[in-house]
Amino acid sequence: MNNRNYFYLPFELPVLLILLILFIFLYPIFIFVFAGGIVEAFSRLGFNPVTGTFLFLLSLFGSLINIPLTTVTTSAPIVREKVVYFYGIPYRIPFLTEETTTISINIGGAIIPVCISIYEFMRLLYIGKLNVALTSILGIIVVSIIIHLFAKPVKGVGIAVPFFIPPIVTAIVALILSRQYAPAVAYISGTIGTLIGADLINLNKIGELGAPVVSIGGAGTFDGIFLTGIFSTLLV
Repeated sequence: MNNRNYFYLPFELPVLLILLILFIFLYPIFIFVFAGGIVEAFSRLGFNPVTGTFLFLLSLFGSLINIPLTTVTTSAPIVREKVVYFYGIPYRIPFLTEETTTISINIGGAIIPVCISIYEFMRLLYIGKLNVALTSILGIIVVSIIIHLFAKPVKGVGIAVPFFIPPIVTAIVALILSRQYAPAVAYISGTIGTLIGADLINLNKIGELGAPVVSIGGAGTFDGIFLTGIFSTLLV
């Protein structure tokens, strides 16, 4: 792996251009349909509308950026062939090769949600709600266990979890543990719990997937984490 390539996009340039064009044309619809819910979700976490919208867009566009962390060797060697010419006659020589998988971390699906969760946790401590902060840790444990049961390794892709599971599970857990501070508990336990249950616990399986790149908080789990952060807060 070239250590100088710290950032890369998971899509080709034409796809990114199409996404940009769609965003420009759909932006007015986005403002009227989604902005209200997004602002409401972040306001329940203590953010003003401007900051909430900024964090949402930062998460959305941050999902396009993955930071490589390390590489692992695939567990099963792959048989390939090379052609050797001897007096003009081609001979196919089989040989074994080991492929590698690059483990990266997604900005929008891991780094930003973790930073917001840390902020929420510290805010709870600052206002003297130590019991709620400890409750959110319990929520992380519960959500991690449940999400891990639904997370499945997908060969060639990574770890995937149904997008609708994390928000529903998180909302239920948050309402049971703390009704008064359910939004903060939901965001912390939902985002961190999904990252742990889906990605981190399954890191030992990455070598078996045969995927060139596996992103923590990226493909397969970003939608679950993203929806968890927004909709679980609204559901409570």
